[in-house]
Amino acid sequence: MKTALIHDRLNVYAGSEKVLGHLHDLFPDSTVYTSISEPSRFPSSWKNWDIRTTGLQRLPLVKKHHQLLLPLLVFAFEQLELSDYDLVISSSHCAAKAVITDPGTFHLCYCHTPLRFAWTPNPAQMLSGKCKSRGNFLLNLMMHWIRLWDYASAARVDHFVANSKHVRARIKKHYRRDASVVYPGVDTQRFSVSDEIDDYYLLLSRLTPYKRTDLAVEAFNRLNRRLIVIGSGSHEKTLRKMAGPNVEIRGSATDAEVTRALSRCKALIFPGEEDFGIVPVEAQASGRPVIAYGRGGATETVIDGETGVLFPEQTADSLCDAVLSMDSMNLDPSDARRNAERFSIQAFRDSFISTLNQVLPKEPEPSAGRSKEPAAYV
Repeated sequence: MKTALIHDRLNVYAGSEKVLGHLHDLFPDSTVYTSISEPSRFPSSWKNWDIRTTGLQRLPLVKKHHQLLLPLLVFAFEQLELSDYDLVISSSHCAAKAVITDPGTFHLCYCHTPLRFAWTPNPAQMLSGKCKSRGNFLLNLMMHWIRLWDYASAARVDHFVANSKHVRARIKKHYRRDASVVYPGVDTQRFSVSDEIDDYYLLLSRLTPYKRTDLAVEAFNRLNRRLIVIGSGSHEKTLRKMAGPNVEIRGSATDAEVTRALSRCKALIFPGEEDFGIVPVEAQASGRPVIAYGRGGATETVIDGETGVLFPEQTADSLCDAVLSMDSMNLDPSDARRNAERFSIQAFRDSFISTLNQVLPKEPEPSAGRSKEPAAYV
């Protein structure tokens, strides 16, 4: 099958971009379309990919201020010419699913989340981290139109695949669509269990308001236990001002540094509500327990009382209680490693191909200009 992969943007390399890499491994001859691209952030293995950008790539300062492009993203993706493809797979948490396909092209959306800030009750707080009034008229008016577009664009998808049961429920709630679940693949072979554990807890995250890294810093200021924070983002200056002498904010780190930090920490701290969350799986692949907020994807990847602790309220008090409760637990690193293997890259590949074969039409309508011969599916 002639296949196109559509991804929102490629100016960062995070969890959804890792999933895109696994999809490209399954479809190595596919063309990748994206709104904007910054090749310096790609892994070296991507250098031979056929990556094509929209006209937004030519706008000034676009790579650093992509958030301002949302009104243009929909238009940009709608202009893509995809009539020559049998299969279109959009990897979407924003606008990639908005592409328009021919009747004979099957569009499968691997949905990382419905557009997050559009469907939150208080978008101003999520975007800024501050408790602003919900009466922000201009922002709420914009969100109203974005929600209308987001719902309408979901109707262009032939089948949704969610990255967790949590996201499947959100797709059902906001789009009124059913979805299969295929967990993202995690490179569990990159990590190993260490016999040497150091006296620190680890927070590994992009430092943005909705990740709630501020809760971890506040909790560990109170506990006076050592916390190492690895990551960067718009919230970094705020966290540095909050941090006590026992909290070390290191900023960005190499893959080797991250792997070592995960293998030797006492536990990973995961205070945000994530749609899936790759980092907790990486920590468990390293044999380390996870202390996570008990909502979202963490409830599907962390076994409470066996591979970590789920705390019930998104507060510093609740996080402190969870850290203290782990002191009395005797958690086995091999249990954590075994649990992580459920989310391996091979498990992702097998599940994705199985799902694709179940949902693809057996004798598809050919698009204009293509042969009427049925496509040979995976």
